[in-house]
Amino acid sequence: MPLLQARGLDVVAVHNPLSSLEADVAATRRVIEDRQGDVILVGHSYGGAVITEAGDSKKVRALVYVAAFAPSPGQSVNAIVGAAPRPPEWSKEIHADAKGALTWSAAGMARYFAPDIPAGESALLAATQAPLFAGAFDGKVTSAAFTQKPNWFVIADNDQIIPPLCSRRLRRR
Repeated sequence: MPLLQARGLDVVAVHNPLSSLEADVAATRRVIEDRQGDVILVGHSYGGAVITEAGDSKKVRALVYVAAFAPSPGQSVNAIVGAAPRPPEWSKEIHADAKGALTWSAAGMARYFAPDIPAGESALLAATQAPLFAGAFDGKVTSAAFTQKPNWFVIADNDQIIPPLCSRRLRRR
């Protein structure tokens, strides 16, 4: 974000409630509609599902997926993850509380979600992370903006969450 801001671009991070895909899409749509002019949506990880659905706004000109899920209509993030031959190794580092809110363990954050940043920054991410309701990953996309708008995929060859092969498959589709 600082690099884009340094170039004079208006950049806003949506603070999704993380309670459901529908609520996250609604929060993103509120920010889109509040912006002056055209919008480019960027999503990382689960955020790719959010921009896939929220990107149907006429103000959205393009989508950028950064190591992100891009579900097809009728598909959820869990459907994409569940298509793998076995559960991902990182899944054992996710803790679900009694109400179904998910958080990373500090070790999981450091090893899988943020392995390329200093340990102190990873520990800070783990300590300040917002819980995500497990059911959000079951939310099915109803409309895929990437079928109608220009889009780009940043494939992270060393991503520990979405294997590069999966990212490439999503991009080709």
